[in-house]
Amino acid sequence: MNIQKGSIVIAKAGRDKGGCYVVLECDQNFALIADGKRRRVEHPKRKKLMHLSPTNTVAAGSFETNPQIKRIISCFKNGG
Repeated sequence: MNIQKGSIVIAKAGRDKGGCYVVLECDQNFALIADGKRRRVEHPKRKKLMHLSPTNTVAAGSFETNPQIKRIISCFKNGG
């Protein structure tokens, strides 16, 4: 699956390894990711696509605020 805007991904490398994130922006080599807690929308992490593991989930709707991103990630982790 391709990584696109709104995808939920898991970091494979770096100090954020194993964390769930939402992709805010994406181009051919890099993605901007945020989790709403450590990495907020105001200062997303720029990460190479090769260091991200895509899930089969793409968030629908708006993810412009930190509480929205936290809610999306918690629903993903809880299976719903």
